[in-house]
Amino acid sequence: MKIDNMFYGYERKDGQVGVRNHLAIIPTVFCANTVAKRISNSLSGSVVFCHGVGCAQVGYDFEMTARTLIGIGLHPNFGAVLIVGNGCERFKVSELFKAILESGKPVEKVVIQEEGNSSTAVSKGIKLSLPLLQDLSEQPKKQFPLSCLTIGLECGGTDATSGIAANPAVGFASDFIVNKGGTAIFSETNELLGAEHILARRAVSSNVSEKILKTIANVENKLAEETADPCYKNRSALISTGNFDGGVSTVAEKALGNIAKSGSAPIQGVLGFAEKPKVPGLYFMDTHSHDAESTTGLAAGGAQIILFTTGRGTPTGFPGVPVIKITGNDSLYHRMTENIDINTGTILQGIATIRDAGREIIKEIINVANGKRTKAEMMSHDELFSIPRWTWI
Repeated sequence: MKIDNMFYGYERKDGQVGVRNHLAIIPTVFCANTVAKRISNSLSGSVVFCHGVGCAQVGYDFEMTARTLIGIGLHPNFGAVLIVGNGCERFKVSELFKAILESGKPVEKVVIQEEGNSSTAVSKGIKLSLPLLQDLSEQPKKQFPLSCLTIGLECGGTDATSGIAANPAVGFASDFIVNKGGTAIFSETNELLGAEHILARRAVSSNVSEKILKTIANVENKLAEETADPCYKNRSALISTGNFDGGVSTVAEKALGNIAKSGSAPIQGVLGFAEKPKVPGLYFMDTHSHDAESTTGLAAGGAQIILFTTGRGTPTGFPGVPVIKITGNDSLYHRMTENIDINTGTILQGIATIRDAGREIIKEIINVANGKRTKAEMMSHDELFSIPRWTWI
């Protein structure tokens, strides 16, 4: 199987490269969600980022909302942005507008309270968006090296086949992208408990090693507090019933399978939620294990494509960021052919090796970067955008 070292994408003024060319419609606060959705429903080529926050937040919790929404606004898959505000929220329209404007990306804004009515704001938003969409439709693609790609590594609905087949195949693909000068980011901190010493040995420096250990220890200590009741002291109680049913028995066992998708590359650093890497390489991002919250952190941190492994099955997708669904469970693949893109269950059947499946994933990454739609995109799944309320740190 021949693998290209280039892909066709959209050049942005800040030097980033998009694999999609959508108009992002971003409400700054939950009060503006309905107006934002109505604008997006009238505009083909737009994606909307509704959420439940933007007001009544302080400290680090508030910072995460600001960082996430700014990260989405600056994401290279979005060639232009329309901001929809209410007018009195904590996260100000002006802050998001300024951050996007400074990147050179076209951006417009509409504020509901200034327009007077929801319907007036919807009309104004549509009027402002039409020229943006027309300009996007005329933007040509250019060829770029794989070093311009950032991939996010996610898993949800894990079963035993995830750690044995799907995650190792993703790890092979991740190593390939990193070796080509690209970037890969893995996350889900509380699903790394028991494997932190292995990750620490792969750090590029003692400082990064210490940060990996400290980050995971912080979460373990918090989880110990939250599960102090004698009924919940066993760490395996943190495993979901779906994981148990799929053959994963402990947190440590899940962690050993989880880290397989990070491959074998050196870990360059530890990122905060929605933080963008400064140089290429492999990174660990500190996030919750909730699929949507973790994926949101990866996307807001700049991942143009998400590799999402699942053994139990999940149809979810992310608005404007293609999610490639990969399973190691052959039976699941044939039950959910509308939702799963790649079947690495062939490894367990003895038909393919991890290298074979990994190369199939690499080819799919490049095809998707070139414009091939994932199953989640074709089915209009966009559930994975969710800004967490940060209570662990």
